[in-house]
Amino acid sequence: MGYHQGMRRRLLLLALPAALVLSACSKSESSPGAAGDAILHPERATEQAPETFKAKFSTTKGDFVIEVTRSWAPRGADRFYNLVKIGYFNGVRFYRAIEGFMVQFGIHPDPAVNTAWGRASIPDDPVEKSNTRGFVTFAMAGPNTRSEQLFINYADKNKRLDPMGFAPIGQVVEGMSVVDALYKGYGEMAPKGRGPDPSRASREGEAYFEKEFPELDKINKATLL
Repeated sequence: MGYHQGMRRRLLLLALPAALVLSACSKSESSPGAAGDAILHPERATEQAPETFKAKFSTTKGDFVIEVTRSWAPRGADRFYNLVKIGYFNGVRFYRAIEGFMVQFGIHPDPAVNTAWGRASIPDDPVEKSNTRGFVTFAMAGPNTRSEQLFINYADKNKRLDPMGFAPIGQVVEGMSVVDALYKGYGEMAPKGRGPDPSRASREGEAYFEKEFPELDKINKATLL
């Protein structure tokens, strides 16, 4: 199955109640060239994360900080650590933000990067923490499909996601008001709503968002603290 076909399948697979469609299917001190090379090679991004670490996200609405506890979800924590370290999230849009539910991000502005990471799934982690307000979790579309898509929970009621296998890796410890303020005007993603089509976004990258959904907030830079 091709990447874009697979992403579409993952989107449809989670079309339970509309509210549960959760899947889209620091930069280190290294030089920009090194990060640019690493970002196209998920197989190299395998460094083990510290037991706890923080990542600062500077966005078009302000800054927020995520603190990750590796013991909650070790595989997810390692993946997130590596994504931040290689600069994956720099320029990434918050493309699906729904009041009272969650905000999702992870589609890269470069289509080549989306192709590389769309095939780089990691095994599941047991769910140790609950999907309550401020907790950060990988999106997925069934067993062992987590890759580069994450969401931040807006509401405690999202603990209903726990039995479905959505394992939080950390939580927003600073700047939750910034997360709350992220643009929500486009609503649910296509085809159920007026928001972006993730399959098209992965193919066309930032050009698609800039043309069709310019109000979406974005991550200017994510860094490990």
